Amino acid sequence: MTGPVSDHCTGGYLAGVRLTEFNERVVLRFGAAYGSSVLADHVLTGFDGRTANQAIEDGVEPRDVWRALCVDFDVPRDQW
Repeated sequence: MTGPVSDHCTGGYLAGVRLTEFNERVVLRFGAAYGSSVLADHVLTGFDGRTANQAIEDGVEPRDVWRALCVDFDVPRDQW
């Protein structure tokens, strides 16, 4: 999957709201094009060799994936 993670991956309205915020944060932090690449290509530390897209598709909370991205990319803690 390329691009932002779609809301249907995690099911439910509330999951979609969190996922929407996740995608917005990715775009704000990394930009649309690079953010899509990060989600599809970067293997997250501590997520069993999964990318952000794969982790979310497997049911990992977007909040947890965002935090992992922040750690991996040295995002200042006040921007988490």
